[in-house]
Amino acid sequence: MNEPEQPSERYYASTQYLLPADEAETKRLIWNGTRLSNTPVIELTATTRRLNKQHAIIVRAFEGRLSLAPISLKTGDRVLESAAGSGIWALEFFEFNRTNGITVDMECIDISSKQFPAMRPPEMRFSIGTITQLPSEWTDRFHYIHQRLLVAAMNDSLWRSAILELIRVIRPGGWVELFEIEMETLGWGIGPRSKQLCTLIQNMNAEKGVIGDLSFYLPASLKGAGFSDVRCVTRHVSIGGELGYDGKEYGEASDNEDNRKKGYSSEEWRDIWMGMKGPVIRGGGYGIVNSEEEYQALLEDSLLEWKISREAYTTFYTILARKSR
Repeated sequence: MNEPEQPSERYYASTQYLLPADEAETKRLIWNGTRLSNTPVIELTATTRRLNKQHAIIVRAFEGRLSLAPISLKTGDRVLESAAGSGIWALEFFEFNRTNGITVDMECIDISSKQFPAMRPPEMRFSIGTITQLPSEWTDRFHYIHQRLLVAAMNDSLWRSAILELIRVIRPGGWVELFEIEMETLGWGIGPRSKQLCTLIQNMNAEKGVIGDLSFYLPASLKGAGFSDVRCVTRHVSIGGELGYDGKEYGEASDNEDNRKKGYSSEEWRDIWMGMKGPVIRGGGYGIVNSEEEYQALLEDSLLEWKISREAYTTFYTILARKSR
């Protein structure tokens, strides 16, 4: 096998995290659908980037809810958003509470500031930070902590550090909510090429120490750290299914008898893995591809398989845990 070609330059916030954190990634998150909120703050961000399409898919999968935690916040309560990204969840969560007469105090952190929103209310602070090492003065500070999609950024050691920080900074009686996606048992390998892509991703995860099945790992780890009332809520969402076997378009896949929610289009799912092109090529192609062109061809072939099948899906998890009083 020839030496893999080096990928076109993208910005990655760390060597552990597999997805980029740059303007192109922010543009990938643009969603051209219906706004989820009529708030002035979110309208300002919506006029330039619209809504994060992945955020919309996640919220839709959980019946339109921004949070599943059984919390009852009041004005002045402190909320931490880890892995804030473009800030879309935090902005909507803040506005949801404000429309109900509650103004929460929010800290929003990420390891890169490149996707932070330019406009936000004064009660929301965005800063560079990591859940594995939070400020010492934040002990017992937060009433609620929310975090999304760190599966590709973490290994066992990092998760252990993060969980110790979570239980340190959450107040007694406070709730932690961790949202993740399945990365071990992949439900979107439904043809020869998409199965190759799944093998590539699994090989890369193994080399990076990525823990793919967080629905088991996180609840056990949270309980071991001293959290109580630990639970995991699962949703399956569709991928593709836009075309029939004859190649004729028949619309997006809808919720079906398997309780699978409407999820990603074939193009949206392809674009997620396109964002991993850099790590894939730098990792030597993981026994599947040998160049950018081969990786792109693998993605395009996989896209066609997703388009003509309604079998492809992925799985979301929301893991909830409370710090005992």
